[in-house]
Amino acid sequence: MTVATYQVDGMTCGHCVSAVTEEVGKVSGVSGVEVDLASGAVTVTSAAPVDAALIDAAVAEAGYELAGKVELLPQVSGSSCCGSGGCH
Repeated sequence: MTVATYQVDGMTCGHCVSAVTEEVGKVSGVSGVEVDLASGAVTVTSAAPVDAALIDAAVAEAGYELAGKVELLPQVSGSSCCGSGGCH
């Protein structure tokens, strides 16, 4: 499974979230889309990496602008937020 997060500019309401979710969800290979209105983050889940140009086109079709891909640090299985394993 591949997870990629993008920054989208211009979303201001729930309708914006719905439009982006719907259009990005139509991209071939995309299995899940989560949109955070407050941050503008759009997280795309897929079985294999999806070309960012396809995501950009889908966001544009919804009427918004893709500001870029957010680079996240890889998550290590079994790690915790504090590194000591004692967080709950």
